[in-house]
Amino acid sequence: MDRWTEVELFIQIVERQGLSKAGMALDMSKAAVTRHLASLEERLGTRLIERNSRSLRVTEVGRQFYERCRGLHAEMLEAEQAINASTLRPTGVLTVTASLSFSMLHLAPLVPAYRARFPDVRINIVAANRYMDLIDSGIDLAIRTREYEPDSSITVRKLASTRRVLVATPGYLAEHGTPGSVEELAKHHLLQYSLANRADELHFRRDGLERVLKIEPLMQANDGQVLRAAALKGLGILVQPKYIVYDDIVASRLVPVLDDYRLPDLTINLAYPSRKYLSAKCRTFVDFLIEHFNEMDYERKWMG
Repeated sequence: MDRWTEVELFIQIVERQGLSKAGMALDMSKAAVTRHLASLEERLGTRLIERNSRSLRVTEVGRQFYERCRGLHAEMLEAEQAINASTLRPTGVLTVTASLSFSMLHLAPLVPAYRARFPDVRINIVAANRYMDLIDSGIDLAIRTREYEPDSSITVRKLASTRRVLVATPGYLAEHGTPGSVEELAKHHLLQYSLANRADELHFRRDGLERVLKIEPLMQANDGQVLRAAALKGLGILVQPKYIVYDDIVASRLVPVLDDYRLPDLTINLAYPSRKYLSAKCRTFVDFLIEHFNEMDYERKWMG
């Protein structure tokens, strides 16, 4: 077996978590898979897979080898595709993860326009309000608001910035009054995102001075759309990124509260495996998102 096929085989074993499944993917018997894996390990002089009759486990060295092989494999596949004019267009399934709110508001609505431009790409959106591991979860692209990625091999690219704002319905404010200060806000019903950093307090800044308000929200939820629905029913004052409630503010369904105070801004980032091995489907979707966000002038709208 040549080295390229051995690499393909090893990638299949890791990703499919089994020798038999890897063999099926490459039309190879389990005995042949076992023999070629042993040959690869012997050539490298190290154990890549710990295995018994019931399970297998990738060793630390095996995981490092897999990550390098995965990138090389993706690059080789793109190189092979590039020599055939009929396969120059991006193809395959693109898996994108983002929060439920971002997926609903800014991913799903763009799929038709992206597919019109790149019809050979199918989109798999994983809506999740948690940060999934890109490599282990098979994610091509993640949209998230954390400031950095713990894995240095992940490329982070800014998409837009957004303010966090306080908003409520006109009906709620008519019944309970509009707070004019941080102290008055403490007397109101607050709706807070439970996964926010320090969900038990709000940090305000005005005129160079910072105020910290300890809060006991009337309602918490781990999803922005749940909180938005409660706010639209007049339950209380909502704390959310402006990208979630911008249309509600424009339509006057929700009204800004204490808008002269600033909560910490959020940066919406694109995160994907090393730029060096970025697939065509991922690269075109990243470019498409950035192009759309620039055309819509979202950052100016969300930071105002």
